[in-house]
Amino acid sequence: MDFQHNREQFLNRLAAKMGKARSFSPQAMEEPLNRYPTERLTELSQAQLCEEFVNFAKVMMVDVKVCPESDVVSSALSLCEKYGGNSVILNDDERLTRLGITQALQEKYPCHIWSPKTGQQNIDKAEKANIGVVYAEYGLAESGGIVLYSQPERGRAVSLLPEKSIVVLRKSQVLPRVAQLAKVLHDKAQKSERMPSCVNIISGPSSTADIELIKVVGVHGPVAKIYLLIDDL
Repeated sequence: MDFQHNREQFLNRLAAKMGKARSFSPQAMEEPLNRYPTERLTELSQAQLCEEFVNFAKVMMVDVKVCPESDVVSSALSLCEKYGGNSVILNDDERLTRLGITQALQEKYPCHIWSPKTGQQNIDKAEKANIGVVYAEYGLAESGGIVLYSQPERGRAVSLLPEKSIVVLRKSQVLPRVAQLAKVLHDKAQKSERMPSCVNIISGPSSTADIELIKVVGVHGPVAKIYLLIDDL
C-alpha cells in the first residue's frame, strides 16, 4: 500500500510540474508528418539509385568495379590478382557457380568452399584466407552498404575473417534504404518463407574512430572491401 501511495504521489507531482493532467488510458499516436524514413530516395530511378550507391560506397572506402555480366569472371580474377590472390574462400552459393566465378577461382587459386559438413575447418580456412568472396542479396543506396543473408551454405565468417572481402552484386538489386529491406523481410515472413539465420548489413571495410576520432581501418575485420557490381540494367 505504501508503495502504491508513494507512486501516486510521485506521478501527481510530476504531472503538476509538467503542467498537464494525469492520463490513465493510452492515446492513439498522431499521424507522423515526416515521411522521410520510408520515402527518401524512392523517387529515383534504378540507374540513379545505383549511382548513389556507388558514390556513397566510395566515400566508405570501398573499391567498386562495374562490369557487364559477360565480363564478370575476368573482373573477379583481376580483382583477386590486384589484392594479392593467394588463398580464397567462397560461399557454396549457386549464384557464384552460375556466373562461373567459383570454377575460375578454383582453377587459379587454392580455394575453400564453405560447407556445413566441414564445421570448424570453415572457420580455420576463413581466418587464414587472403580473400573472401560472397554474393550479396541487396545493396543500399543511402549507406553504400550491402546485405548478406546467412544460412548453412553461406557462412558469416566468409565476409568477416579474410583480410580482403569481395562482394558480387547486381545493379537491379540496389534498394533505396533499410526501410525497403525491412519490407522485403516482412513480406517473406508473411508468406511463411524460410528466413535467414542472420542478416548482415556491411558498409565498407572494418574501421573505427573511437580513439581521439582518428580513423583506423581493419580493426575488427577486412582491411579492404571490394564491390563487383554487375550492370544488368
